[in-house]
Amino acid sequence: MKRRFPDDPGPWQVISSEYLHRKPWLTVRQERVRLPSGAEIPEYWVNEYPDWVNVVALTPSREVVLVRQYRHGLGAVHSELPAGVVDPEDASAEAAARRELSEETGYGGGRWRLLASLSQNPALTSNLTHCFLAEDVEVTGAPKPEATEDLRMSLVPLADMAALVERGEMVQALHVAPIFQVLLGR
Repeated sequence: MKRRFPDDPGPWQVISSEYLHRKPWLTVRQERVRLPSGAEIPEYWVNEYPDWVNVVALTPSREVVLVRQYRHGLGAVHSELPAGVVDPEDASAEAAARRELSEETGYGGGRWRLLASLSQNPALTSNLTHCFLAEDVEVTGAPKPEATEDLRMSLVPLADMAALVERGEMVQALHVAPIFQVLLGR
């Protein structure tokens, strides 16, 4: 349950809302909003995305299952957690995370729990990333990446993950955050 404070700011009132662009990976709406103070913002943009998932998957020997892939926005290859979008046919965020781990790495099974649900930018985006910890995962089959994915799987000892981040080998903030939660024993 989210903690509330007696003096929390109130929500904004949406006066008008219209979609400027609607595509699967770029949906933008423009809204006119009124703040509790009465001030208005005539043009406020929100990017809509479906929820995402990622997995800190640990083998029985405490190695983290990672993937390396090229990301065109930065034009670079980095290490990442197995991750993806929650598809409409997924029964839950955990089901999506299990599917993504299996598809991208061939790993599965283990004990699962939700670590956190995080926002990449709550001011401008509508979705959450649900971060899971999966312990004692094992190879359950061959990876089955999507046609648009060119992935390289690797195993990195959990004890080496902070150094991997410090070297700039993992830059995706929504992946770094759950790694550090695990390193902090959360």
